[in-house]
Amino acid sequence: MSPESKEWSAVIRVLIVDDHAVVREGIRQVLSDPGDFEVVGEASGGKDAISLVGSLRPDVVVLDLSMPDMNGLEVARNIRSLDPAPSILILSIHDHSEYVRRSIEAGAQGYLRKDSSPRELRSAIRAVHEGGTFFGAHAARHLIGGAGRGSVEPQEKGDTLTRRERGVLVEIARGFTNKEIAATLGVSVRTVESHRESLLRKLDVRGTAGLTRFAIAAGLLPP
Repeated sequence: MSPESKEWSAVIRVLIVDDHAVVREGIRQVLSDPGDFEVVGEASGGKDAISLVGSLRPDVVVLDLSMPDMNGLEVARNIRSLDPAPSILILSIHDHSEYVRRSIEAGAQGYLRKDSSPRELRSAIRAVHEGGTFFGAHAARHLIGGAGRGSVEPQEKGDTLTRRERGVLVEIARGFTNKEIAATLGVSVRTVESHRESLLRKLDVRGTAGLTRFAIAAGLLPP
């Protein structure tokens, strides 16, 4: 089941890993709503992060790639080897394709730039917690590497979509849930679900990943 189709019934336990105190405090403020998130700990280095994951058992680790004592990718690999292993969301200043790809290979389920919006950060944490993936628009574009972007087939299929379907598609590709999309567009969750089903049928793709790849290839995501 995709993360967008679930209600968030439990508080998500988050460990923040960044060597800058001001960044950690900023993330903590973004996640300050006790009904959705609980920041169970902070770490300024990779070794401390690995130790805290073992003792605190967070659901999600928000991890910077640049650590003073360990490479963030090495930290991610160590965390993913634990049992149980939390989901990992990389939060970085970098968005080059090599960083994104290597983060995925290291076990991360999501990747965001540090200049992403608070809303996007919260959505990303929810998505990876529910077993999905989340890549900000910049990271997703680099992940695809531009292959097929603006090709004839995506453009032709995109022309068959209504304006509202295109709007829903863009929000899905950006990683937002059905509930969040409904609030943004001022429609019901059921309406968003109907548009999602129509998009899957018209575009002949499977799931959120397929819709995201199509949106990127068709050039629908804003820069």
